[in-house]
Amino acid sequence: MNENVGSYRWRILALLFFATTINYIDRQVLALVVTDTGFMTDTGLAGTDGKLNKELYGYLDAIFKGAYALGFLFMGNFLDKIGNKKGFSLALVIWSIAAVGHAVARNFAGLSFFRFLLGFGEAGNFPGCVKTVSEWFPKSERSLAVGIFNAGTNIGAILAPLIVPFLVINYNWQTAFVITGLLGFIWLIFWILIYQKPQDSTALSASELAHIQSDGEDVKNTMKWGGLFSKKQTWSFAAGKFLIDPVWFIYLTWLPTFFKEQHGVDLKSMFLPMLIIYLISDGGSVAGGWLSSYFIKIGKSTSFARRTTMLIGACFAVPIFMASQVSNIWVAIALISIAAAAHQWFSANLYAIVTDTFPKQATASVTGIGGTGGAIGGMIIAAASGVIYQNIGPWPLFAYGSVAYLTALAVVFGINKNLEKAQV
Repeated sequence: MNENVGSYRWRILALLFFATTINYIDRQVLALVVTDTGFMTDTGLAGTDGKLNKELYGYLDAIFKGAYALGFLFMGNFLDKIGNKKGFSLALVIWSIAAVGHAVARNFAGLSFFRFLLGFGEAGNFPGCVKTVSEWFPKSERSLAVGIFNAGTNIGAILAPLIVPFLVINYNWQTAFVITGLLGFIWLIFWILIYQKPQDSTALSASELAHIQSDGEDVKNTMKWGGLFSKKQTWSFAAGKFLIDPVWFIYLTWLPTFFKEQHGVDLKSMFLPMLIIYLISDGGSVAGGWLSSYFIKIGKSTSFARRTTMLIGACFAVPIFMASQVSNIWVAIALISIAAAAHQWFSANLYAIVTDTFPKQATASVTGIGGTGGAIGGMIIAAASGVIYQNIGPWPLFAYGSVAYLTALAVVFGINKNLEKAQV
């Protein structure tokens, strides 16, 4: 990590890690609370059989994804224009208010409103994080940095089933939304006090600043936001996100329901399978980022490093189609854990490709456009998944996860074979 030149950039990365953790805690609360009978009854999500109305829940998730898609389209350009400090702060305030607001919802319409607001605000996280990485890290460290902050998605998904059941069982479901929603405001204090651009930071040594800027990428970005849509590099990234993001959304949305109905896991016992799955996927995020960075450091081309690392991750995802067919819960957990790690392994490198192919001033916008593609894919799957799960079962959803990554790999490098840089 070249720590002889200084390590302040890793403190900035820690902020991104915690922001992503909070982001995923807030979005994961509903997936856990929805297994609570009291919540289902209070909000009208209980079916006539007393179980979750999966079609309604699927539509609710589609509303979140639709807002997420819209937010990505807006937030990336917004962050590039006004800067990370203000833009990231505003996004976090929006999603934190929305997270707390779930506590006052009493019907599908109320939940829909706050899910929409949450999705719109949460869309600011990844453009902000990727933009910060492009500013604070040289190319050789970016995929590792992305892998580390991206690991926050798994930590959030681990902490949610630890925190939420405790709050629901000992207090009520409303408290779960309020307490978790307030975490973002604590993070905001540290972000405002600490974050600056590297060239403006008085805490950064001259040697570390030189290391950060060692790629010589300070070329002025002359691309307008609309002009990004004419670049094959944008479509390569967006197509990859469109194909793989729905798989991760399936895991976040449906795993608690899957374990409850397929294996009899109640809310109190949900923590252990979630812990195992997302802890292993955390390792996938960091390992995938590290391996790609290692290939570059030993002299391999960026294209070789990203392509090879992503191929390995895509192959690890293939066995997930068997998860709904096994009767042993531990076998199901193992299959899902490997697939979740494969997603994060693949995703860390897909985000890093944005920093490889675009100037720093455009990374948030491109990440936002790609995120819109991912959210649109997620919205389509979300709207269909409730109907599929309700009438067929979960196996078609897992089957999609088997083929999504190999397909995405072919599409990403089919559009931009050698990861050529976008011309500015």
